[in-house]
Amino acid sequence: MELDELKIELKKYLKDDERRYVHSIGVMEMSEKLALKYGEDPERCKRAGLMHDMAKVMSNKDKLKYVEENNIEVTETEKIVPGILHGKIAADLCKKNYKFDDEMCSAIAYHTTGKPGMTMLEKIIYVADTVEENRNYRSVNYYRDLAFKDIDQALLEIINFVISDNIKKDKVIIEKSIETRNFILINHSK
Repeated sequence: MELDELKIELKKYLKDDERRYVHSIGVMEMSEKLALKYGEDPERCKRAGLMHDMAKVMSNKDKLKYVEENNIEVTETEKIVPGILHGKIAADLCKKNYKFDDEMCSAIAYHTTGKPGMTMLEKIIYVADTVEENRNYRSVNYYRDLAFKDIDQALLEIINFVISDNIKKDKVIIEKSIETRNFILINHSK
């Protein structure tokens, strides 16, 4: 399926959520830039970046129903915070409906939590989601610049930022994010 056709498909899933669509286009574009910087296939990155949030607007009830009906493994914490399941659901939909390969699906599945031992494509989607050009939080320019200098350091600092922000807001932290942070710290010296 061509990229323009995937954009049409994405609009169907996002149900007129124009802000989410614009974000997805931004992630697609940033994914391409990061792919070119780090020697990754830009087309695969663009496709994964485009479709990463396709299940974001599903209700939490529908997300829980989808993972149960499709035998998607979820943790107890993910059941408590079902909004996080949009990545795993999008990955499943992309595999079944658009024939995305396993690495692209993994990048989509873990774009909000990360996972230990991420491939370059997975790192690109995770980082692009946080630094795409439409993002405008306080330190976005710092993270955006860092993404093009050292993607591993950007990944670590973004994970630190997300965990810290969730702590400040008294939100649940998904275990996979902590596992990812620990993996990076143990396996990559600063």
